[in-house]
Amino acid sequence: MQRTSGHEHLSALEQRLAALLLSAQQGDSASYQAFLKLLCGHLRSFIGRRLGRRPSEVEDLVQEVLLAVHNAHHTYQPDQPVTAWIHAIARYKLADYFRGAGRRDERNEPLDEQSDLFAHSDEQHVEANRDLGRLLQQLPDRERLPIVHVKLEGLSVQEAATLIGQSTSAVKVNIHRGLKALGALIRGKRDHEN
Repeated sequence: MQRTSGHEHLSALEQRLAALLLSAQQGDSASYQAFLKLLCGHLRSFIGRRLGRRPSEVEDLVQEVLLAVHNAHHTYQPDQPVTAWIHAIARYKLADYFRGAGRRDERNEPLDEQSDLFAHSDEQHVEANRDLGRLLQQLPDRERLPIVHVKLEGLSVQEAATLIGQSTSAVKVNIHRGLKALGALIRGKRDHEN
């Protein structure tokens, strides 16, 4: 029995995932299901190696990454390695997890110390997110996507550049332009120049 090297395995995985995702982008739902199934196994391994002492949380993170990939799958560019694109998303979710894990566990606080917990509604937060989403939708993708990935999701400029197929300098410029355009939208003075 011939054994394959780790590099050969990753190369085969890369080719299979890319082919399935490209087919899915063309509307093939069976390819999309196969892509997600294959990706799920890969993510369990990728995240599991990084959360070795927290196996119970691996599945939660896998699901978060799958959701993020689903929400951004239309942004994948065929000239980019699909695994690099996926790993950028997974690293962001892992970083977010580790930031959250570093905080004290607030679930163990006595209820009376959280007396304002029930006094405030999340309604304002939801409305603000909805308003921001509407404003962002008015921007062209070249400006909107860098803002979403870098400013809202916390990816690095390099990770966002890889994810959306722009150079790092283009990502920086488009963030600047997009934020300026958002400011104009908020003030109600959006310039219609591109």
